[in-house]
Amino acid sequence: MAKTRTAYVCTECGADYSKWQGQCTACQAWNTISEVRGVSSNSKGARGGRFAGFAGSLSEVQSLDDVSLAEQPRISSGMQEFDRVLGGGLVEGSAVLMGGHPGAGKSTLLLQAVCHLAASVPALYVTGEESLQQVAMRAKRLGLPTKDLKMLSETSVERVMQVAEAEKPRILVVDSIQVMHMADIESAPGSVSQVRESAAYLTRFAKQTGTILFLVGHVTKDGSLAGPKVLEHMIDCSILLEGSSDSRYRTLRGIKNRFGAVNELGVFAMLEQGLKEVKNPSAIFLNRGEDAAPGSVVMVVWEGTRPMLVEIQALVDMAQGGYPRRVAVGLDQNRLAMLLAVLHRHGGMHVSDQDVFVNVVGGVKVNETSADLALLAAIVSSFRDRALPQDLVIFGEVGLSGEIRPVPSGQERIYEAAKHGFTRALVPKSNAPRKAIDGMKVIPVTKLSDALTALEEL
Repeated sequence: MAKTRTAYVCTECGADYSKWQGQCTACQAWNTISEVRGVSSNSKGARGGRFAGFAGSLSEVQSLDDVSLAEQPRISSGMQEFDRVLGGGLVEGSAVLMGGHPGAGKSTLLLQAVCHLAASVPALYVTGEESLQQVAMRAKRLGLPTKDLKMLSETSVERVMQVAEAEKPRILVVDSIQVMHMADIESAPGSVSQVRESAAYLTRFAKQTGTILFLVGHVTKDGSLAGPKVLEHMIDCSILLEGSSDSRYRTLRGIKNRFGAVNELGVFAMLEQGLKEVKNPSAIFLNRGEDAAPGSVVMVVWEGTRPMLVEIQALVDMAQGGYPRRVAVGLDQNRLAMLLAVLHRHGGMHVSDQDVFVNVVGGVKVNETSADLALLAAIVSSFRDRALPQDLVIFGEVGLSGEIRPVPSGQERIYEAAKHGFTRALVPKSNAPRKAIDGMKVIPVTKLSDALTALEEL
């Protein structure tokens, strides 16, 4: 009989403690330490090599120069946007964690991909939250091929492993990891210990057998993946499906990827036939009106390995009593406050008595600093009530001393804008191309004052 040990683990960073305490000394978070019960390390299973080697399999010591550099073959999911986020396709033996809000379409996207893949490779779909009839009804409504896909309704990890060893699938989907449980763990399904041990057991199976593992995970109120932070360290790829309830578009973003670029973005449209990939996202996010309006400008952001054009809007209005509001949707609100201070200090524009609202059209979240110059241009346009030309595209980082700093892949961004019909670009001087681009007038700037002067002359 294996002994059980009790530990206390921080759900934010995974730090381990011998007793409970209110604050985690590693990440300084409060009330994140919870009790975890698992099999003791002195048990027979642990001495027998349960945690030995790579994912539980023993290996020999070898020189780094002798390691094979043969590229691992990838399996296409049949959707280019899905393959893009995964780094080019599915890698054998990889563990992928997909998260998202309820109703975002996690199960729908995986069911579409697995139904088409099952025609060429063996696949097993394990559902613990729905019955087999519910999944079959959804597949029929979406018009998916269901002949070759094997289904299992189970929440016991041991039972899932027995079926997987008998069926030998190359693709295994577990929906979801929060409802799976192991008999050796004395806690309820969804607890920190159950999620961690179940994910570790499934990941070891995937590594040892070369199975492609998909785990569906829930998210918390702030949009982060639920469960212990160590769960994200176990898997190879973490992707997040985002989208508001009032929009039919969904964005699939890569948070972590050992086989490709991070922050890669795939765009899908939710239709009656399921999620349909959008191969040209810029065309959707640039659906502007015919007449130019103040406070609207187009910027070029870099998502993973490709540029994408999105529209940013700003509204500056007199504050109606009290403190002026600063609202940013799709952008960092703290960075908005910082840029407004730079605009006042180095641009001579006083907006401390104005409400400032900024929004990225289409529900896109912009995390990079290349949107600084476009954001300030939109604010200036709204404050002066003067529309900017619709054939103008802007990007660049703004420093605290008012300098316009270059951004990565600047020339690729300009070429992408020219491809969509833009004829003028306001960019940092270091990002200006050496050779002229046909049909594109590049306006290089080095300081915020130069950029404001250039906007007045347009």
